Amino acid sequence: MTTSDTTWSPAQQDALKFLEKNNAAFSRDHMTIWNFHEPSWREYKSSQWYMDRLEAEGFTVERGTAGMPTAFRARWSNGPGPAIAGYAEYDAVPGQSQAPVPYRQPRPGISPRAAGHTDPHSALGIGSFAGFLAAKHAMEQNSITGTLVYFGEPAEKMCGSKPVHAAHGYYDGLDAAFSFHPHSFPALTNGCFWETTSAPYWSRIYTFYCDDPHTWQNEASGGSVTHVHAIARAPGAIDAVCMMYTQSKMMKESMLPHSGSWTLNEFIPVAGQATADNIAPGMGQIQYSMRAPNLAMCEAVFEVLDRNADHIAAMTHCRVEKAWITRTRAGLPNKAFAELTFTNFEKLGPPKWSDAAKDFARDIQRSLGLKPMDEPFLLGLEKLTPPWEAEEAFRKQLPAWQLNYAADDYVDYTWHAPTVRLYVARPTLQAPEGTGYRYNEWTRNAMGGVPACIDPMWSKAAEVISTTILDLMTKPEALAAIQAEFKERTGGGVGGSNWVPPLLPSDFEAPIHYRWPEYVHTPRGPEWTVP
Repeated sequence: MTTSDTTWSPAQQDALKFLEKNNAAFSRDHMTIWNFHEPSWREYKSSQWYMDRLEAEGFTVERGTAGMPTAFRARWSNGPGPAIAGYAEYDAVPGQSQAPVPYRQPRPGISPRAAGHTDPHSALGIGSFAGFLAAKHAMEQNSITGTLVYFGEPAEKMCGSKPVHAAHGYYDGLDAAFSFHPHSFPALTNGCFWETTSAPYWSRIYTFYCDDPHTWQNEASGGSVTHVHAIARAPGAIDAVCMMYTQSKMMKESMLPHSGSWTLNEFIPVAGQATADNIAPGMGQIQYSMRAPNLAMCEAVFEVLDRNADHIAAMTHCRVEKAWITRTRAGLPNKAFAELTFTNFEKLGPPKWSDAAKDFARDIQRSLGLKPMDEPFLLGLEKLTPPWEAEEAFRKQLPAWQLNYAADDYVDYTWHAPTVRLYVARPTLQAPEGTGYRYNEWTRNAMGGVPACIDPMWSKAAEVISTTILDLMTKPEALAAIQAEFKERTGGGVGGSNWVPPLLPSDFEAPIHYRWPEYVHTPRGPEWTVP
């Protein structure tokens, strides 16, 4: 790729030159976010950095959007024209702390259970952010009118903010949206989703309360002795959580037909709230999160879980409160948008990794007792995969009826504006030939904090995003084709006959008040706390 290539418009050349000139600065920005490594709903420093920076770049920033303290919406306009959206994510994953070194080592000075960037969202955010700033620069230099709308989307690991933003109307009035993600599928290296898109993700939290343990079996209270130690103790909230966990585990095979890929995971934020005395535990919580190919499957599973919770509450002398954490829709594809984006990706070429990046990868292999490879990265990382070829690979591993796979809350954008899902390869190690060897996730997490390894990914994404934004701003026929497909798939656009509305109510309160893992400051100093 050369910034003076005649296949690029003057504005696109300006955008690419801007990215080349500022590459080192954006690399430092990425490391800033990577070093914050804040978990879902608690990304205070990361979101503050983006909001302050966007204001300094000339955007008008609305902070704390839809009741989410670490979410935002930033707008910049150069006059009438299309409104194009994108976003940053910045949450890290608890238990994935890793220093940027070629061996397993949590970040020094903090709990090994602390959060770390896995995908990594630090690079996801900077790649999109740099692409939008480059497009803004080119629009100013070339008097291109239009509006850029940039969102801060916390808690993606819980599919958290986007369905909330959608329910509150923040995506209304957008003409198109970009969703970029580091690639995680071997058959989707450097390309875009075509027809098969991400699946729904639903999450619900069940809170059991034992408010009145003294009313448990009044008729067998132990005669005239009224002391709590002498009576039969109510089972209480710990028993409720344990029963919910075990009974729902045993019923998994009875929840859905044995067809299609789906997952159901649990998390226990709180268990107990009782002393070692003979007092019934007063509160316990368990969260269930599900990925499934379609909404009907999600509804079926949570009908079972709700029924289990009701019966278990009765058995343990508790009451139960049920609250949604998130409910996303299935993704809506847009082939016209994918084709436009991939055309620019082809002109730019795939990301390339330097000898320094490969040397670090070989150091990882040495630390694991493996023979260092001449080409330590997956062989497909430096090639492009056309979307239709990736689609063919997808379909080979899925039932014919399954139209959605995995999960990500970007899907809520797709029902309010035509959205492209861009994938760019992230550095991933090649297994020794002829083996089933699997690398621990710390290897990829470590490379996420090494500029030589991670910069080629986010910088390539920035190039693709900026050049495609400028196409949307200057080629009305391209945007019209993209929007025509959106209207056809939704049966007339937003509100059309095939349109699926947000699954959360318009007054939904984001689940920010639960005891999620986070960093805290105490008289003992800064700490990582797991509820």
